[in-house]
Formats: sequence, structure tokens, C-alpha cells
Amino acid sequence: MSERAALTRSGQIEFRSCRSEAEALAVLDEFGDDARILAGGTDLMIQYQRGEINPSVFLHIQKIPELGGITVNGSIAIGALTTHRRLVRHDEIRRHLPALAEAAATVGGWQTQEAGTLGGNLCNASPAADTVPPLLMADAVVGLASPKGRRSMPLDQFLLGRRLTARQADELLTGIDLELPPPRTGEVYLKVGPRSAMEVALVGLAARLTLGEDGATVEDARVAVCSVGPRPFRAVEAEAVLTGSRLEGGAVAEAGELLARAASPIDDFRATGAYRRRVL
Repeated sequence: MSERAALTRSGQIEFRSCRSEAEALAVLDEFGDDARILAGGTDLMIQYQRGEINPSVFLHIQKIPELGGITVNGSIAIGALTTHRRLVRHDEIRRHLPALAEAAATVGGWQTQEAGTLGGNLCNASPAADTVPPLLMADAVVGLASPKGRRSMPLDQFLLGRRLTARQADELLTGIDLELPPPRTGEVYLKVGPRSAMEVALVGLAARLTLGEDGATVEDARVAVCSVGPRPFRAVEAEAVLTGSRLEGGAVAEAGELLARAASPIDDFRATGAYRRRVL
């Protein structure tokens, strides 16, 4: 019996803490699907305690400096290890991507926000992930690295379903890239839950409007939602109705109806699908 098989059979899990991206990729190359990447661990350790995962190794990446930081220089680059609290406090994120800062501020309590990372939130692929609608709305692109090289893809192609992403077993999510919003743009993230804090969204919605030079006509509209389907999504039909309008009551009402039709909310212990659709 191999050492790895013996550890798994005995219930023991190996812990590898890496200090460079190359070191982490070597571990992923060795263990593949038997490894679970650990940063803040705010979701991963709960899944482990519940018996939902049983890896051979936890790969700890929080000490890798090149995976952290936020850079704003004509565009915005956010490292995978950036915490939710860092997003909330970062002046440039609050200025250019206020919906993302607002969403990050709703992820659990301060303790969770201090530990949990944006990369972890994306790779966890929860249908109710608060940070995803603002990122989808901003056409976010994720970067992935593996021993074979690097690739990037739009976030909406990366998220495939509940707990399911396009990340391969030997890949590491390294960061998220976004374009700066154009002038005359405003955005917001709205979250509805039974409590005002530390609650999973019953419905989460991010909206962004860019106005024309007249200050009244909608030049571009972006709407993205979470917790109303197997994965967060952009409501492109609702966006099309709002684009070119002056936010007349009829256009807003039609966009709302189209948004509700695009959703596929479920009944669970938090709320009924009918309630979620009504909130939309």
C-alpha cells in the first residue's frame, strides 16, 4: 500500500503549506483530485467536518505572495488571495467597483471576511455566492495556472453549476481581471435575507447603469443575480429592455418580469421558489 493510500485509509490528511506558486503547482501535479486547496478555509473546513470531502492532502496557499494584492492601472487585477475585508476597505475598489465592495461586506461576519478569499469564494461555486453577481456584471476574467501553462476565461464560463467549476485538478486560480467602468456609471449590490447580517442570500442582485451624455438615457445596463438558480447568471434579456430606455416605469416593470422568468429558484428551508421570484 502506498503512503498516500495508507494516510487516506487511516483518516489522516497530509498538510502541505507552500510559499510559491511553483511549489503549489508541483503539489497539484502530484496529487490532482486528491488535493484540496486551502486558503481561508471558511467553506472548505465546514465541508470537511460534514464529511462532504475526504482529500489526501490540504494544500495551503495563503503564504504565496504573488497570489495577493490589488492593482489598478487602466484595468483592475485582484489576486486570488484577496480577502473580502480587503475588498471592503480598498479605496480603488470602493471607487470603481462599489457593488463588489458592498457584496464583500455581506459575506458572513467580520471574522469570515478577514479569513475568506475572493478566489475561494469563486472556486467554492455556491449558487448564493455574493461576490459573483458584481463580478459577472463587470465581465470578470479569471486566470488559471498549471504545470502545463496558463489560461484565462470569462467568469461565466468558469462557473458551471453548484460546487462545479471549469478548473482542472492540476490548476490554481491565480487572480481576477476586470475593466474599469466607463464614465457616468453607477452600480449597487442588493441582498435579501431573513436577517440583516451573517445570512446566506435568499436573493442577491447586482445592477449597473451607464447613462448617455444627456444624463438620462441608459447607454448600457448590466444585471446579475445569485441564489435563484444552480449558478449566478447575467439577466441579458432584462438588460436589453433597460438599455436605450430612460428608465420609464414600463421598461423597469418589463425588465423585472423578464428577470423573474429567467430565474429557476428552488424551495428550501430558507424560502420558497415563489417567494424568491416575487422578490426579483
